[in-house]
Amino acid sequence: MSFGLKRAALLAGFVLASGMAAASGLQVSPVSLTVAATQNAEGLWLSNTGDNVVSAQVRVYRWTQEGGEDKLTPTRGLVISPPMLQLAAGDRQLVRAIRLGAPPSGSGAAQEAYRMIIDELPVDTAGKKGLQFVLRYSVPVFVEPAGAAAAPAQLSWAIRRDGDKAMLEVANSGGSHAQLANLNFTDAAGHRTELTPGLLGYVLPGAQMRWAMKPPAKVFVGGGTLETMINGQTVQQNISLADSPR
Repeated sequence: MSFGLKRAALLAGFVLASGMAAASGLQVSPVSLTVAATQNAEGLWLSNTGDNVVSAQVRVYRWTQEGGEDKLTPTRGLVISPPMLQLAAGDRQLVRAIRLGAPPSGSGAAQEAYRMIIDELPVDTAGKKGLQFVLRYSVPVFVEPAGAAAAPAQLSWAIRRDGDKAMLEVANSGGSHAQLANLNFTDAAGHRTELTPGLLGYVLPGAQMRWAMKPPAKVFVGGGTLETMINGQTVQQNISLADSPR
């Protein structure tokens, strides 16, 4: 199971295809959570900015990364309160992620990562025409280790050829996550290519992620400078195209 951070509008069901799509007012704030070692819970607000009642289900999964992909698995490390809710128009509700066990500890302890999956539930549309859209939010939750702060993200970068395509590989040997966004590549001649205009994704502690780039591999021949935002800070990294290992 894999989910992105961005809000996604999911088609919940079909009715006769005439009329307008039903709009939702479900909003989430903030869009990520950090649970300090001294806390046993942290929360976010679900709000209904629409004109109709909204129902939602909230679940939590352990979040790891394997083989360059996100992986979500059931967990008892965190629980959600409340897991089901209904919001009248204009209402809001605090939803808490509660840590059941001890935080990570020991020498070199790293953040633990989870995802809160918030699903708007479809409402009864009997007698109404049109399409009904519901929302899914995937909110990252990071649990900080006890004692010394987790080591910051330490990233290593590679762009590898995969046929005509280019694959960006990023490994994180640090103890904290790295959020990557707004990637641009400038070649040796000074030509700038936008790779990702918004969020690319995360690299968790001790993990490696792999993303296909839209520009073909030939754009990266000769090397250049990769510019990206890491946890909100702009950084630059010299990089060159390498062949994929066999």
